[in-house]
Amino acid sequence: MNRALRRPDAVLVQAVIAGALSFAHLHDLAAAAGQSGWKAWAYPISVDLLLVAAWRRLRVGRDGASWTWFTIALAASLGANVATAGLLDLDHVPAWLRILVAGWPALAFLGGTLLVHTPAPPAAPEDTRPEHEPAAPEVELHRTDTAPVPAPVSAPAELDPAPVKPSAPVPTVSAALVDHARSIAEAHRKTTGEPITADALTARLGLPAPTCQAIAAQLELT
Repeated sequence: MNRALRRPDAVLVQAVIAGALSFAHLHDLAAAAGQSGWKAWAYPISVDLLLVAAWRRLRVGRDGASWTWFTIALAASLGANVATAGLLDLDHVPAWLRILVAGWPALAFLGGTLLVHTPAPPAAPEDTRPEHEPAAPEVELHRTDTAPVPAPVSAPAELDPAPVKPSAPVPTVSAALVDHARSIAEAHRKTTGEPITADALTARLGLPAPTCQAIAAQLELT
């Protein structure tokens, strides 16, 4: 670091020379325009401060106001350098130049105030993404959680029909038993006025149920 400070920088030397010459030219022009004493030394300071303020504003965000005041300050500095190079008679300064030099402090104050107190434009966000993003590698996915394919279900075997139980044989009823049952049924109709039922006939005969059912079937009793 000490070696860097001790080594002369050509750009820094050029800046010092340019600043000193510009400072002297502005002082000579202000003195020729009627600004004597300390006032002649204040003019180059005012021009350089406006130039620095505009340059700092340009570094933050480039807007129209920054470029305008930077151009005005640069024109004042270059104009003083050219005017003192023998193109202008400093012993007989024109009236318009006297007016311009006299009005410079107010103009420089306005420009400095606008540059300092006007919000700077927002800086554009930097794109941090690489220019060429590497393509994502293709990955083949194989699912291991797939449900197993169910095995085909065979159709149920046809069931054999249940064997039909043979109906009970109808008992043989004699004609005399049928006539006896018919006489009981007629007596019941005469007594009650209603036909006898199969259950009542079974109770009156006292015979097995199949026999009574056969008799009721022949007599058409319900």
